[in-house]
Amino acid sequence: MNKYTIAEPIRQEIIIEKSRFICSLAKAAREEEAQEFIKKIKKEYWSATHNCSAYVIGENSRAERSSDDGEPSGTAGLPMLEVLRKNSLYNVVAVVTRYFGGIKLGAGGLVRAYTGSVAGAVEAAGRATIVKMGIYSFLWNMNDVGKVLNMLYHQDMFTIGDVAYSSRATISLVMPAAVREEAEAWLTETLRTKVELNQEKIYGEEQRIVGNKDAKR
Repeated sequence: MNKYTIAEPIRQEIIIEKSRFICSLAKAAREEEAQEFIKKIKKEYWSATHNCSAYVIGENSRAERSSDDGEPSGTAGLPMLEVLRKNSLYNVVAVVTRYFGGIKLGAGGLVRAYTGSVAGAVEAAGRATIVKMGIYSFLWNMNDVGKVLNMLYHQDMFTIGDVAYSSRATISLVMPAAVREEAEAWLTETLRTKVELNQEKIYGEEQRIVGNKDAKR
């Protein structure tokens, strides 16, 4: 199953039976970041009736937490967490701030309100995959490095990073980690000599998904 994070942080408000529900959605790579975000929202909306929260940290759901913050048990935090789960989201924290409008919604109404608030924010934020990117390098003779670089520029499998010059040229390439073997094969065939890429660095790069019609409630 594909896993996603949100494409961008967002804040969105809905009104249900005169109660204001404000969903603040953010990225959090660590549980401490999620907890700090929750504290920040609670401080910002200190006069609110409730600040309910949920978060999922880690691609394999290493940490999942939710809080009803005074709402009836199971009517806020857990429904919010379920929205994150159903949308296969991770490294995401959601806080729904409620200002009571004077009309009681009942347990079912609260579940629908908190679910809808988070689902709407997720749809507005957009979802993104996190693609593992890598920086790889190989050595080449100085006498024809210019010719080689010109060949490398005319393809779309990777981009050229740094080129360091010494007794030989060290050419760094940036590409998705998943295409490393394909890139090695292409380089070997194109340059007519065996090329092995040395891994310099692996990092994550977000790629936004166009459209978000499959965001689930």
